[in-house]
Amino acid sequence: MDNSNIIRFNNANRQFYMTVKKRVDEYFKTNNISKFGNYKMVLKTIAMFIIFLGPYAILMSNIVTNGYAQMGLWIMMGIGMSGVGLSVMHDANHGSYSKNTKINKLMTYSMTLIGGSSLNWQLQHNNLHHTFTNIEGHDEDIAPLGFLRFSPHAEYRKIHKFQFLYAWFFYGLMTLMWAFTKDFSQLIRYNKMGLLKGHNTTFKVELIKLSIHKVVYLGYNLVLPLIFIEAPIWQILLGFFAMHFTCGLILALIFQPAHVVEETEFPTPAADGVQMEDDWASHQMKTTANFAPKNWLLSWFVGGLNFQVEHHLFPNICHVHYKKIAPIIKETAKEFNLPYHSKPTFIGAVISHAKLLYQLGRPNQQQMA
Repeated sequence: MDNSNIIRFNNANRQFYMTVKKRVDEYFKTNNISKFGNYKMVLKTIAMFIIFLGPYAILMSNIVTNGYAQMGLWIMMGIGMSGVGLSVMHDANHGSYSKNTKINKLMTYSMTLIGGSSLNWQLQHNNLHHTFTNIEGHDEDIAPLGFLRFSPHAEYRKIHKFQFLYAWFFYGLMTLMWAFTKDFSQLIRYNKMGLLKGHNTTFKVELIKLSIHKVVYLGYNLVLPLIFIEAPIWQILLGFFAMHFTCGLILALIFQPAHVVEETEFPTPAADGVQMEDDWASHQMKTTANFAPKNWLLSWFVGGLNFQVEHHLFPNICHVHYKKIAPIIKETAKEFNLPYHSKPTFIGAVISHAKLLYQLGRPNQQQMA
């Protein structure tokens, strides 16, 4: 059974969350607005799929034969792939894309279209990350491979001294690992943790589904290009790699500055290893950060995830509403003397992440003792 379930938040005082929730609910009620997606979400979905599948259609038609131009199309596909993941798949898997559950379910398959597993994403992201944000040993988003260190409580290795230099390359491999290996290893691990039972399914059923999804993805995105695109095999394989590298790097540059930055905290349970000091909502405020709140183009492309605080408090609200509810949350946090972390620019957030990578590459006094 997943030992993450024993973590308990100090929910005896949930006044902050109850207050901010009441105010956010009042905003939607007063303005007669649905918390789910609207026409803007539909238009964005169309745009993201065009950015992703448009270059694919051009490549497959052999209209463009210049090698450099073809590589540019592969990279554009990577940008579109990240856009689909950030702006479509993410809301769908949180159930906030549409109030129609069937439409939500349909849009979760956009994860299959970009090479990942919807179930694994929900287990890692929705269940573990959103509940146990920045808690070492429980939040898998801060538990990368051993040559990266995202928490001051993680084991220190000498190689971490250089992670601020090499981390960016490995970020680019993220979705490539999803496509080939990580989804299978995650499914095995989550089955051992007992998490599949909560989704009323079995390991055998999900393994078959996952295998079929991988065949579909690799079939249309790698095998068919190898057959129909008039280019050397090495060039197509390089293009496929460039697409994934572009997507992986973009995703990392959006998700990492939301939690792994200088300002955010990495709380640990009390001596009993169970009880957290804060209630869940206060914990989210201390472990989460926004960036570039006035950059409308970035916000549009990344599915509002630069408003990560709003997303973590209200993952059931579609991202098209985050900007409007942000002032409500910021003001309420101030009233309750809670932090509201926000970097004014995207570059500033990435720099803060890089600085923390550098700091985490140095052993702290506790580990040196």
